[in-house]
Amino acid sequence: HIPNSLGNRIGIKGVCVLLMPLLALLQLGSLLAKPAQAQTSGTTSVEWPRTWQGQPLRPLAFGEVEARFAANFPGQIARLTNGQDLLIWRHVTQPTRMLHPAADCYKALGYRVHSERLQSLSAVTAVQQANAAPAAGQGGLWRCFIAVQGGQRLRVCEQLQDAQGQVFTDTSAWYWAAALGRSSGPWQSLTVAQVL
Repeated sequence: HIPNSLGNRIGIKGVCVLLMPLLALLQLGSLLAKPAQAQTSGTTSVEWPRTWQGQPLRPLAFGEVEARFAANFPGQIARLTNGQDLLIWRHVTQPTRMLHPAADCYKALGYRVHSERLQSLSAVTAVQQANAAPAAGQGGLWRCFIAVQGGQRLRVCEQLQDAQGQVFTDTSAWYWAAALGRSSGPWQSLTVAQVL
């Protein structure tokens, strides 16, 4: 039993403050090691959808930065277009902080992001088409926002779905559900950008 004195409380908090960076580094090390293990374990190739909104999809090449990111991603990533919409499809094999909210990515690219809200899209999602099963719970809910850069305006929407059809519109909520075993993968993350 440690006496409850001011000196003891300060000492214990000091030890905790010193240990937190070490624990964070250990956690980071384990997270960085997992994608490398997943890649060397012989992951199977993902078959991406062939159509979106009734239009045929074609793959788009990655830029240099995107290719480096995709090489370390725990799963697979595809850039696809139907000639109008840009789709970023990620097949995720484990919980990862490498799956960022789309709004953060657009902000990092210099876009101004506004009007973020949940929306129900009337069309069946590509995730649902690929799985041939309706999503459970939130169904067609997506997190959408407007991204503006120069004269370009985009409507961007994103959604994640687990192997049981549970839908997530918040990346952080998905991460914790997956990390704590309340959601099982593989997971499908879809981001759709439409020119306005």
